[in-house]
Amino acid sequence: MDTTTHNLGALFEQLGLPADANAIKTFIHWHRPLDPKVSLHQAPWWHPAQAEFLARAIEDDSDWAEPADELDALLRPAPEAS
Repeated sequence: MDTTTHNLGALFEQLGLPADANAIKTFIHWHRPLDPKVSLHQAPWWHPAQAEFLARAIEDDSDWAEPADELDALLRPAPEAS
C-alpha cells in the first residue's frame, strides 16, 4: 500500500527538486508569474521527464494532481485587486 503523502514538498521531491520550504518559496519567486495561456507542464523550465510527470498527474487525476494544481496556482499572476 502506498502511504506517501502527496503534498507540495513531496511533489518537488518527485520532480527531483529541493523540497524544503525555503527552496519551494525560492522556486516560485523565480518562476512566477506563469503566463495564464501556458499549462503548468508546458512551462519552459521543466526537463522533459518533469513535464511528462506533471501532464500525466493532471490528465490521470492521480494522487499528484492536487499538489500539481497547488503549484500551478502559486505560479500564476496574482488576481487584480478591485
